[in-house]
Amino acid sequence: MPLLRLTALSLLLSLTLVLPARAVTLLRDPDIEYALRNLATPVLQAAGLSPARVDILLIDDSNLNAFVIDSDTIFIHSGLLLRMETPAMLQSVIAHEAAHIANGHLMRRPINARNARTAAALGTALAAAAGAATGNGQFAVGAAAGLQGAAIRSFFSHTRAEENAADASGLRFLAVAGIDLRGAVQVMELFRGQEALSLGRQDAYARTHPLSRDRFRRISQLAEAQSTAVPPDPEAMYWFARAKSKLSAFQRSPKWTLTRAGEYAYEDVRLMRQAIAYHRQTDLRRALAAIDGAVARRPDDPYLHELRGQILMESRQIKPAVAAYARAANLAPRNALILGSYGRALLADGQVQKAAQFLETARARDGRDPRILRDLAQANAKLGNNGMASVLTAERYAMAGQLKDAKVHAERASALLPRGSAAWQRAQDVLFAAEAEEKRRK
Repeated sequence: MPLLRLTALSLLLSLTLVLPARAVTLLRDPDIEYALRNLATPVLQAAGLSPARVDILLIDDSNLNAFVIDSDTIFIHSGLLLRMETPAMLQSVIAHEAAHIANGHLMRRPINARNARTAAALGTALAAAAGAATGNGQFAVGAAAGLQGAAIRSFFSHTRAEENAADASGLRFLAVAGIDLRGAVQVMELFRGQEALSLGRQDAYARTHPLSRDRFRRISQLAEAQSTAVPPDPEAMYWFARAKSKLSAFQRSPKWTLTRAGEYAYEDVRLMRQAIAYHRQTDLRRALAAIDGAVARRPDDPYLHELRGQILMESRQIKPAVAAYARAANLAPRNALILGSYGRALLADGQVQKAAQFLETARARDGRDPRILRDLAQANAKLGNNGMASVLTAERYAMAGQLKDAKVHAERASALLPRGSAAWQRAQDVLFAAEAEEKRRK
């Protein structure tokens, strides 16, 4: 699957806050998300949180920031990941955000978290969080309430007391997990001096996480209290290198990537970076040679097979792509992003019924990918399931903020689907969002 630039927009309305459509771009890649989960697991376990429940997702933004909007997801800006120099630095960010969840700091926020893991609630909450970080005051609210930029920032920002508590808890989680606390000090050094800048010049992190010299000093003292330096975990070092390397290979120029492909001491990571760079230069021969070299070193790694499938699929080599994705799906049968890519390749190969099965499984596991909705709608239309195709199309349009088009397809779905069925109810959810937005605009 390609490094997906997924536009998550306002889809449903929270109970008390109505936001206009505002794009927040997620970077969805199964390899990077697996790496982030590996890095997060010891921290989340130390925090008493379930690693299987809490997702670590990347936002496509060069600002240095990380935040939480519900108890199930930690968001990290791509710019922050690229600035991290060690696994401990990244894990300290995760530990701090996990502390906000574990300490109950989200309870005061009136975001409807009942469906927080759905694309609908995700889009609404991300739109609000984006406004908090940017200081954008262009928000509308329901029930004649007035909530402008300053209030939004306050709404989503943490108080100094919360930050101090999260610092202490986060450092404790790191210590329990056996992670070097000096990583937290290094992260704070990135943000020193931010509070002296005007709001428009501050990094997003400073707008949502109050900084101070006292806070930096307190973190430094707590880190110094750790009796001995903690050696880095080899597994953490590898997955950190892999996540950062893959992200940079897609975001930097191919020339930049090729000159730095071997900066980490992992041959498969070097070959992966080269494969991405050559693929972006449309050099299929060299891209395949590189990715095949990486696969030879880690033959049971589903994410390398998935990348091989992407290279072939985007080079219009459909049948070899199907084979590569099939291998990836066999190795990671529960990964929604891989299953979605496999379904997409099957659909391109004309295997519609089989494609629909994999795409539906992918949608059920992760409903935040509009490409899966698009492909599954196409498969259902070819199979004659027009009602289901319409509700999927309605959901996809709603995710893109095109609520007028979403309403048309939701109405069509409502007329075709059995009243009261799960799919019919999904159509009603889209109609509710579209009608509420119409009322707001009047």
